Amino acid sequence: MKNLIVNADDLGWTEGVNRGIVEAFHGGIVTSTSLLANGAEAPPNGLVYILGAGFDTLIRDQYPTPFGGPESLLLRRARRGLALAEVEIEWDAQIRKVRDAGILPTHLDGHKHVHMLPGLFEIALKLAKRHGIAAIRVSLESSSLRAALASGAKQHAGVIMKQGVQARGLKLLARDAREQAERAGISTADYFCGIAQTGELTREGVEQFLKNLPDGTTELICHPGYADDALQKSATRLQHSRQTELQILTDTGIRNLVASLGIRLIDYGFVSQEA
Repeated sequence: MKNLIVNADDLGWTEGVNRGIVEAFHGGIVTSTSLLANGAEAPPNGLVYILGAGFDTLIRDQYPTPFGGPESLLLRRARRGLALAEVEIEWDAQIRKVRDAGILPTHLDGHKHVHMLPGLFEIALKLAKRHGIAAIRVSLESSSLRAALASGAKQHAGVIMKQGVQARGLKLLARDAREQAERAGISTADYFCGIAQTGELTREGVEQFLKNLPDGTTELICHPGYADDALQKSATRLQHSRQTELQILTDTGIRNLVASLGIRLIDYGFVSQEA
């Protein structure tokens, strides 16, 4: 059986992002979302109960040591300059904030995949157990699915190459992540894809991805939305690409292709039930 989780990242960033995610769920193939606990815009009422409400472990500088992005985190981890206890306190506070809002996340994941870094993945697993969260994203991109998703014109080769290097780096840093999660009793998808194509999705690429989907459960990450004023003022390069993704994810031909291929659209709640 071919199961597919289509997870829209960045819920809570801005109203325009939220609106796009809602549309991609109700009128497209999105089945799950990741909530930025420290996002500026609250998610739409009820959405997190309908979707797989993924908690996005966005690191902020609420604690004594500013954490920074994944590259700086990795450097600091290598230099033993990252206080893991502070990371655990921050992530625990974010989960509690989400749960206090009446939301029980179906899975954990990390903004820009920071939860996959050595030492941090173990913290994420510990917090998942502590809070009864049954699944976690393992951001180890399948090479064959990445190649399929790369189909299509109008892509920025430099961006894809850089993100592809990042994806390969994660596979080296966290190659045992699925085994770690299994030992901890935390469920995962069997395959994952979307890092290299972040902000660069094409309709042709999604078609080829769907046609090459393996048996088992695969997660595809995406970033649908609208580039409203708040998003354009924020520090993200994913601006008008979000609306392009929204159009692809709600395309009638793509929806029909999913059905014709017998692909079952699920969320992480289903993954944890099957484990």
